[in-house]
Amino acid sequence: MPKSTGTKRRSPLWARLTVLFGALLLIAGGGSVVGIKVLASSATKSVDRENLLGTVKGTTERQHADIKGAKNILLVGLDTRPSWSTSHEPSRSDSIIILHIPADKSRAYLISLPRDSYVSIPAYNNGVQSYPGGKDKINSAFAFGSRGLDGAAAESHGFELLAKTIKNLTGITPDAGAIIDFSGFTKVLQILGKVCMYVDENVTSIHVGHTADGKQAVPYKTDAAGLHPRHVPGVTPNVYKKGNHCFTPTEALDYARQRDFLSLGDSDYGRQRHQQQLLKAILGQAVKAGFDSPTKLPSLISAIGKAMTVDDGGISLEDWAFAMKGINPDSLVTIKTNDGKFNSRSVSGIGSVEVLSPTTMQLLKSARTDTVDQFVANNPSWVASS
Repeated sequence: MPKSTGTKRRSPLWARLTVLFGALLLIAGGGSVVGIKVLASSATKSVDRENLLGTVKGTTERQHADIKGAKNILLVGLDTRPSWSTSHEPSRSDSIIILHIPADKSRAYLISLPRDSYVSIPAYNNGVQSYPGGKDKINSAFAFGSRGLDGAAAESHGFELLAKTIKNLTGITPDAGAIIDFSGFTKVLQILGKVCMYVDENVTSIHVGHTADGKQAVPYKTDAAGLHPRHVPGVTPNVYKKGNHCFTPTEALDYARQRDFLSLGDSDYGRQRHQQQLLKAILGQAVKAGFDSPTKLPSLISAIGKAMTVDDGGISLEDWAFAMKGINPDSLVTIKTNDGKFNSRSVSGIGSVEVLSPTTMQLLKSARTDTVDQFVANNPSWVASS
């Protein structure tokens, strides 16, 4: 079982990624080996460390691992903090991304698993509550692993069960992992001031709008699952139209949250794609901000570090960052599972679930065998525009 290594905080969906590359993408271009190592060490001091993978790698010990070879990093964004001491509301993984880095470290692939994927979740005992195992949506694995726990313990056990579920499904043993949420990510965006990107389809917000006098207000009410939006009279929703935009921090986070069925014909797949696109745009903006404004760089790196909780898998973050110094935002390739199409069915007691297609399982196998390049060559339509 995972053991807490100290006080931790939650992280935003993209924040961990930004440390694994971002923190060093900000500083690595053209720098000396010594300079990169020194700045990387400074950057990673603010990162919260936790044993998130538990026994997924066969042991709870974190012995030094080799940075050589292909790597798979599990990134998990949460929809609620697992530390609601009063309500003990279960935390489900809102976003699940496998970051695949080929052995040559020349680029990286982002593979999002639909949170409603219907999978087998193994039996698990977190020391307080036991889960007998069974088939359910993949985002329930974190909740089953963290039930009855708070804070760091809830995060560690929830992440471990989710990682075990993914290992059973794909054969991938994550080399490292991170938990991410929007709270710390907001600070990163505030430092950047804006993030510019191409919006690939018209998106109507169900979370942010304004009243006739210009005051911000919520334009739609939804059910507990965030579905079936009902318009709030007198509130006009934000609409992000197709084309080039420079988003404020509020707009950027809002854009990436949408799966509202109002305008996204691809719903959760659209949100997956937009989160991936926003990640690339933020990394690009961070690189530019870091180089163009050296005075902004320390606070930017600090904000990135504080925005995540990391299990480095026995490889120091400095080594992770240095190994990936050649990967820039343009080298991130985003891939659609199920080719961005719904493959749903209804399951009694669970509701609508997503069934992963045989080709998606081939994609996941390619991440395990470091043959994603070949998969992309054979399935070019699965690469998302960004």
